[in-house]
Amino acid sequence: QVQLVESGGGLVQAGGSLRLSCAATGIRFSITTIYWYRQAPEKQREWVAHISSGGNTGYTSSVKDRFTISRDNAKNTVYLQINSLKPEDTGVYYCNQGGVGGTWGQGTRVTVSS
Repeated sequence: QVQLVESGGGLVQAGGSLRLSCAATGIRFSITTIYWYRQAPEKQREWVAHISSGGNTGYTSSVKDRFTISRDNAKNTVYLQINSLKPEDTGVYYCNQGGVGGTWGQGTRVTVSS
């Protein structure tokens, strides 16, 4: 059974940084693409970034140059480094395997104060 567990969220001031983690079990992690999504209050969940098994990455335009996704296959973990946080980055961040119909974690909440 695939399980994804996010951590690292919190309350930070604008301009601050956080590192989110997504720990995976139950999958052949090294060959799996992992996605990060976020859901802001009263908005739809949106794709933020992804990293392929080969380390190729993609970002939505609003976070490019501020967010960095990486993976440690030895730890079955994907990280999302978030710098220069803005209030509009506030939301619950989810990691995902398999796309929209795949497996989701429980999410980790990020709140950015202005």
